[in-house]
Amino acid sequence: MTDTEDTASAHRDSGDTGEVLIVTGMSGAGRSTAADALEDLGWYVVDNLPPQMLRPLLELTELAGGALPRVAVVVDVRGGDLFVELPEITRALRDGRQLRVMFLDASDEVLVRRFEAVRRPHPLQGEGTVLDGIHLERQRLAAVRESADVLIDTSTFNIHQLATRVIEMFSAEDAARHTVTIMSFGFKYGLPPDADLVADMRFLPNPFWNDELRTLTGEDDAVRQFVLAQQGAAEFLDAYAAALEPVLDGYQRENKGHSVVAVGCTGGKHRSVVMVRELATRLSSLPGVAVRVKHRDLGRE
Repeated sequence: MTDTEDTASAHRDSGDTGEVLIVTGMSGAGRSTAADALEDLGWYVVDNLPPQMLRPLLELTELAGGALPRVAVVVDVRGGDLFVELPEITRALRDGRQLRVMFLDASDEVLVRRFEAVRRPHPLQGEGTVLDGIHLERQRLAAVRESADVLIDTSTFNIHQLATRVIEMFSAEDAARHTVTIMSFGFKYGLPPDADLVADMRFLPNPFWNDELRTLTGEDDAVRQFVLAQQGAAEFLDAYAAALEPVLDGYQRENKGHSVVAVGCTGGKHRSVVMVRELATRLSSLPGVAVRVKHRDLGRE
């Protein structure tokens, strides 16, 4: 046994091998959409890999240990004659590995409409029609479909519905489906160009005009107490957090993975910093949501 084989074997025995998913199926059934959804979930995605390269790739994932915990490989008929060996190679690779095959399918009628919509030929139609290519592909994929671990019929799905289905099936149980960045900023430095939603804290008294607070920031407890004690501060936080809850829930349904909620004051140093921290605390308990805090202008003079 070589050193490489010995190391790979040790990883398998120790349970360090990552999960591997082979994504295959009919052309036009949504392989690219599924691959994009997996990539958004943090999977390492390899597209259009010849089946003969699966073994070296899996050996690499074993050697990488936890560095590549989840790998998705898109394999399809674009590999030509090489694709014929996929069922045999898959069977040989299953031993001792967390390897699954996901097969995406759709009816002939739906696939024809999809190819007509994008005005592209089927990869196997040759001099024939799109339907000829679909029938030939079905013949070549029959054995793969038969042995697939996961079969998804996308005939009635749009791309968003398919992405949702994949996310539901392959996201980690405790994984966040949406990451929201709560960002403080100063209006005098301009609006954040990447903000999805903007809130203005200039309705609250400015600690800048308090000599004891001027040199401090919203990270200091004295400023925090001052801001939160002002009329309307607590009411705003409760109301805005409640308003954001259905928005963030809707972002998850629509597979919008990231958003930026910007909270501004004059200089981005006092009021907005306090309110961002408080808002982040309230939103961090929402299911499926990961919250990040960013203070864009806190270090500015």
